[in-house]
Amino acid sequence: MAGTKHDLDDKDMEDASISHFMPMFEVFRNELDEHHDRRERIIKASRDITALSKKIIFSLQRVRQLCSPIPPPIAKEIKTRYDSIRELFTSIAPDLQESNGWRYQKQISGGCQEYVEAISFHHYLETQTLITRREAQDLIPGGIILTVDDYVLGLFDLTGELMRFGITSMATNAALPRGVATQGDAEGRDILLDLRSLRSKFESLDTSSSSSDWSYLKKDIEKKIEVMKQSVEKVENAVYGMTIRGRERPKGWVPDLNEGQERGREAVESY
Repeated sequence: MAGTKHDLDDKDMEDASISHFMPMFEVFRNELDEHHDRRERIIKASRDITALSKKIIFSLQRVRQLCSPIPPPIAKEIKTRYDSIRELFTSIAPDLQESNGWRYQKQISGGCQEYVEAISFHHYLETQTLITRREAQDLIPGGIILTVDDYVLGLFDLTGELMRFGITSMATNAALPRGVATQGDAEGRDILLDLRSLRSKFESLDTSSSSSDWSYLKKDIEKKIEVMKQSVEKVENAVYGMTIRGRERPKGWVPDLNEGQERGREAVESY
């Protein structure tokens, strides 16, 4: 007996087509879900790293002397925050391996910049030198890449903290913070000289050869330079007021951070 041939109707053909493509789209869906979950983890960690780095900076601003170990109470306080930051970096390290390190660089960039600002400020207080990119990279666990942009932008922000440190020290000690005396400098190098040196180096920085249109350094350089100049000028104005007109000031006078801003410049952003 001959078999009977049955034609597939439109519904059967549609079901067969859906069944054929469903596995492929399920893979796409899973990849997108993983991407969004990974991205959110990195964003959250970056925000927490930023917040902890700011707290480290606030604690370090209580230091009153250059080229000396951090006082034990402050050192103990910031150590717990450094430990928390390293745990956060370690927790997202698997999400930032190989090409993902660049894919999610925008998400981790803010945390890296703030962390560089904190460790560079710490390094400067103890050694009166700039931390190198290699030294900063060694302080980031898990093989997470510290880009040149994040390193340099973190150093730009450092100038603001040096300004605050210098102004506060002048208000409390009536003198600029100075390093240790050397054979070539009997009094030690002061913080204003370091700020002027940084200003000179930053102003000579050339970003025109940057190959990436989304380079943060290329995009933010003009604003960062302007804020950096204001920071240096604030210390210069405070030194001028203390040196030239100091005898006219009453006891307990505090340098005016806004002095010299009548030319319409914006005040340095407060963090």
